[in-house]
Amino acid sequence: MKLTRSNTTLARQAGTSAISLALGALFIGGSMSATAAPFAFDMAVSAAAAGCLPNARGHVTIRDAGANQRMQVRVSGLPSHTEFAFFVLQTPTGPFGMSWYQGDIVTDDTGSGSQQFFGIFSRELFVFAPATRAAPQTDSFDAVTNPVTAPVHTYHLGLWFSDPADAAAAGCPGTVTPFEGNHQAGIQVLNTSNFGTEAAGGPLGQFE
Repeated sequence: MKLTRSNTTLARQAGTSAISLALGALFIGGSMSATAAPFAFDMAVSAAAAGCLPNARGHVTIRDAGANQRMQVRVSGLPSHTEFAFFVLQTPTGPFGMSWYQGDIVTDDTGSGSQQFFGIFSRELFVFAPATRAAPQTDSFDAVTNPVTAPVHTYHLGLWFSDPADAAAAGCPGTVTPFEGNHQAGIQVLNTSNFGTEAAGGPLGQFE
């Protein structure tokens, strides 16, 4: 077809629009690729549970969720219909440093459970206390005040029996630990010591 002046103008406009669409798709694609890929890893059976729950398993997947992250935790090989307390830790094994009670996971009739948590679960995760202040005395075990501490990053994870009686019923030690809302938990079952026992090596520090 012979191009007239008007046809030439339309062709140029169409070409410009096509280039604009292509550049827009490129920028959108670049923006989408800037989102961190999901980060998945396994947890290890703790030393305390190795003899009584050798088939315990934990798998964690962290994804960006807007400005925060979503952490999905799946567990299996545990006693059925049992509650467990999930913690974010400075170190995965004792003696423990800073420890944050993240939430609970309850198993079903097959001994499996799943829970998701929202928050900061990346290398930016930290706790700190710029001053000493009076602390609430919710339980008799609670500290009267907090210690001053510079920022401390907490990159490890751990899972405890919420009740020491449940641990004993599963054939595990009935040792009482403070890792539960009432500070009367059982033994640790899973942790991230498969990434080493040093604070800096925890898996959450690998997610940016």
